[in-house]
Amino acid sequence: MKVDSKTTQGYIYATLAFIMWGLAPIYFKSIEQVEALEILIHRVVWSVVFVMVVIGLRNNWDKVYRILVNPKLMIMLVITALLLGFNWGLFIWAVNNGYMLDASLGYYINPLLNVLLGMLFLSERLRTGQKVAVLLALTGVVIQLLSFGSFPYIAFSLAGSFAIYGLLRKKMAVESLPGLIIESAVLLPIAAIYWFLMLPSSTSNMFANSIELNVLLIAAGVVTTLPLLSFTAAAKRLPYSTLGFFQYIGPSLMLILAVTFYGEAFDAERAVTFAFIWGALILFSFDSWKASKSKSLMYK
Repeated sequence: MKVDSKTTQGYIYATLAFIMWGLAPIYFKSIEQVEALEILIHRVVWSVVFVMVVIGLRNNWDKVYRILVNPKLMIMLVITALLLGFNWGLFIWAVNNGYMLDASLGYYINPLLNVLLGMLFLSERLRTGQKVAVLLALTGVVIQLLSFGSFPYIAFSLAGSFAIYGLLRKKMAVESLPGLIIESAVLLPIAAIYWFLMLPSSTSNMFANSIELNVLLIAAGVVTTLPLLSFTAAAKRLPYSTLGFFQYIGPSLMLILAVTFYGEAFDAERAVTFAFIWGALILFSFDSWKASKSKSLMYK
């Protein structure tokens, strides 16, 4: 079986992105004494700093300039920036307020939305095996939804905002780093206004914080930027429906963390959901492998 280098890179980027996102709650739990909106401000500020350093080292400022003088791209990046800021803030709040399983559910739903959006807007078509895999995953998610007894607003808000963000970024002719610096810069004035208007908290004065806490707050830039860069790089190299199934790595890690380390309840319904979704992943992966093998044999 031969897989082109672009696809292989896409697999690697996608795997790295969702492992990092799946483990991100460990970081946010370590600073749960800081208010969610305050953490969001640090994510925005230090993401700008980190990406500026990387762009400077790679000398990519000409690519940033070409985006800045393109009004259509700028409008789209303002929209994606707002979607990203909303998603970041809600995720932090959910993790630090005991809703990690809700966040996990949201990112289980997200790949299904990716598949749907890929079919509706990118003309992507699924093979029979992939359709069965989607139905399996959908069944698991429906079981999870019914077990809630009410509409899971947190989960659907996280899933919807990130699915639309990924679709818009995939359709834009914008590379990962230049796009992210502009998105972060769009959010920076909003973060600055909130920072100066918010009531002082026990952690808002960095000069009064411990060195350890300040290091963790500054690390928000790296924690935010690395998986997002990996994700946008993967989105440029893989079909959106395929990328969707890699996303089950993240919520599965979140689910394990929530239950094993943070004491959230794992009942029978969630166990069934987990089984259905991983069954779907195995089937989807096998179908993709079989299709790639058949394609390689055709060209021999």
